[in-house]
Amino acid sequence: MILADYLRRIGYSGSLAPSIETLRGVHRAHLMAIPYENLDIHLGRRLELEPARMFAKIVYQRRGGWCYEMNGLLAWALRELGFNVRFLAGAVNRHLLGDEALKNHLLIRVDLDQPYLADVGFGDGFLEPLPLQPGTYRQKFLEFRLTQEGEWWTLHNHPQGGATGFDFTLEPRELGDFAARCHEQQTSPSSGFVQTTICQRFTEDGIVTLRGAVQRTITESGALERIIETEAGYAECLAREFGLELGGLGSLWNRVWERHLAWLNRSRLVE
Repeated sequence: MILADYLRRIGYSGSLAPSIETLRGVHRAHLMAIPYENLDIHLGRRLELEPARMFAKIVYQRRGGWCYEMNGLLAWALRELGFNVRFLAGAVNRHLLGDEALKNHLLIRVDLDQPYLADVGFGDGFLEPLPLQPGTYRQKFLEFRLTQEGEWWTLHNHPQGGATGFDFTLEPRELGDFAARCHEQQTSPSSGFVQTTICQRFTEDGIVTLRGAVQRTITESGALERIIETEAGYAECLAREFGLELGGLGSLWNRVWERHLAWLNRSRLVE
């Protein structure tokens, strides 16, 4: 695990001092360069909470990852740079799942002149760290809110986000605390990560998402969608939009397209 290789992977060449400027720069560069993606789950590959494996996959194999991998890697890099970093446990859809949602998301607290919330593992969340203070924060054309009620904080995602946000507390966590939830989310038939392939990445103009066979691009002008209808088109989209060149996508594409057709059939029945 070599810091210079990680910085090269994200294309960051700015200051390395443990400052808010560096934190913002690294956070933004990570999200611009590395896609959020869960394709390994659908390729039958186990995702482990081992920093060296996360590093090799994302940096050397030039892949993306989900929250445990993306924020696990960022936390390692920030610590190498001298930042004071703690893991926090998030809960996406806690209003529906209750305690079952706890630890289904991992995020980072970074303490500088004040505490900041860092998160490169939510897919289409905030592009730069947020002060850990209740308030409304605007980044480009996207607006986020942080609220607090007792020990629980809530990150309210921008209105066009794939998820509405997540709840979290400030209790410090270790990476190993997420092992059981990490296993469950990549193996349980009821897990959204098992049910659907997802890729997301920030661009200069907004955010691009590939959920199943549907590509969605969000810019200041609004959202545009298109359906990917062939294996070649799917491979081309992964390469062009997310920098992912996996090869041998036949069986994966077949499952993606079958699920898309099943979703269309269900939608027609509802109509």
